[in-house]
Amino acid sequence: MSHEDTLTSLFISLRSSLALTVRGIVPPKEVEDIVQETYVRAFQNTKKDAVQEPRAFLFAIAKNLALDYAKKAETRLSSNIDPAEALENESLRVNPTLDDAVSSEEFSIFCEAVRRLPVQRRRVFVLKRVYGYTQKEIATQMQISEKTVERHLSLAMQDCMEYIQPAHQMSKNDKRSSLEEAGQ
Repeated sequence: MSHEDTLTSLFISLRSSLALTVRGIVPPKEVEDIVQETYVRAFQNTKKDAVQEPRAFLFAIAKNLALDYAKKAETRLSSNIDPAEALENESLRVNPTLDDAVSSEEFSIFCEAVRRLPVQRRRVFVLKRVYGYTQKEIATQMQISEKTVERHLSLAMQDCMEYIQPAHQMSKNDKRSSLEEAGQ
């Protein structure tokens, strides 16, 4: 089996683990692109040099690509935010420790809350919170007033919180019940 074939079969076996690694660093829609780019970069490198630890090499490439993406997104985000909004957006920055702070279950609940928003409200929310657009940029792109953008953001937050709080409470109760059953 050639070195490239070994790398390909290793990549295929690690694909979901690589995706999990980058999922905590980048937005969900970017995960697949970064995983694919990991393979391309690894394959290009193996043509030049022999890799001693291909598994570690793949994970290092994936993590570095994800961190590069996050750094670029954060730079773009910070250049679009005025100082008054900086504190509000501090908790929304993409960083490698997000996986530690938010469980995949909580993230799924949040995604479902956003998915349930009315289309225009969801679009405004995603443009602001995920892509870091300013309210003025959103208003221009969507051809609505800045006041309407502000209203959509406010309502989106209310709607999400109304969905998340009961879902989060149910999740905590389910976990508590499971722990109690396991303890008996």
